[in-house]
Amino acid sequence: MAPAAAPLPSCQEEPAASSAGPPAEWRWPKVHRAGWPFVGLAAAIAILAFLFGWSPLGWLGMLTAAAIAAFFRDPERCVPPGDDLLVAPADGLVCQIAEVEVPRQLVGPDGLQEGRLTRISIFLSIFDVHVNRTPIAGTVRRIVYVPGLFLNASLDKASEDNERSYMVVEALDGTRVGVVQIAGLVARRIVSFVHQGAMLAAGQRYGLIRFGSRTDLYVPEGWVVTVRKGQRTIGGETVLARRP
Repeated sequence: MAPAAAPLPSCQEEPAASSAGPPAEWRWPKVHRAGWPFVGLAAAIAILAFLFGWSPLGWLGMLTAAAIAAFFRDPERCVPPGDDLLVAPADGLVCQIAEVEVPRQLVGPDGLQEGRLTRISIFLSIFDVHVNRTPIAGTVRRIVYVPGLFLNASLDKASEDNERSYMVVEALDGTRVGVVQIAGLVARRIVSFVHQGAMLAAGQRYGLIRFGSRTDLYVPEGWVVTVRKGQRTIGGETVLARRP
């Protein structure tokens, strides 16, 4: 069994006696390690261009390196406490909330039951943070990777045709939640940081989709959706649903 995950920052209020101290400061978000090879490649091309006197190409390489670093930014998040909450697995725009059939890749003894559930789809543009986070604390029961196409991730058919990765997380009380990473028109790679049997905290980083994508969350039966279509989400912070 994998070791328990380290606790993540929580938004729970502290007693007034401990609230004194210096004010919180904004910090530059770090760059996720998965992005460093791309940043390094762009920077190396820029340096070589400057050495050979190709200044325009050099400056273009530096701008590309900065843009890639921004894409792979990995800011810290303040996860709201509570076992009755599902937090957003990704930053982006809620492009669809619909009742759909549970995908067969999520169904099984170690997955979800057959039937229909509410699916919340979050579209990630190239300007959004692309590190995905666990919607609820629990154990990874299932991971299924499916190769496919690279259609526009905002389209409904992308959930059936595009490259995607399915994951089921089971909370301590037995609640199971399905989450799907879907590659998009520009995205060409889904990266997973976890394995089946891993124990994750709510809001913990579990994967990344490179260069534009979509993330779907299948809300358990009986839970109440707390977002609307067109709303923007912050991965690990925005509450998508809660148990009444």
